[in-house]
Amino acid sequence: MKALPKMSKGATSSKLKKAIDTHLEQTKEHVNRLEEVFEILDLKPQAKKCDAMEGLIEEAQSILEDTDSDTIKRDAGIIIASQKVEHYEIASYGSLVSVAKLMGLSEAEKILSKTLDEEKKTDALLTKLAESEINEEASSE
Repeated sequence: MKALPKMSKGATSSKLKKAIDTHLEQTKEHVNRLEEVFEILDLKPQAKKCDAMEGLIEEAQSILEDTDSDTIKRDAGIIIASQKVEHYEIASYGSLVSVAKLMGLSEAEKILSKTLDEEKKTDALLTKLAESEINEEASSE
């Protein structure tokens, strides 16, 4: 979550900035939902470092460092990095939804499904931004 504000500030496109900022707000709600699921399971939530996500965030940081500011090429790189994060989150939440369903935890399944749907919508929005304007502009920059 720490990398999202930097990605937003590094973006040139106002649409991309808005998409990242909106997702940052959603991510805060995702944390609240995960806490709800832990409550349903009568477990205490505990933060745990995720090496895979940390690697994706480091890669995103290097994109910011390796591209010129105020360029559409940077925006294209930000979308690539952001979608890698989204795909990881989609895979994670998708698996959690499946496990909740198998365990008969319908309330947890519903909560996790809402987050999964938001992750998929964010990914689709990023794809739309890339395909409708940013990638083409970046290729001619």
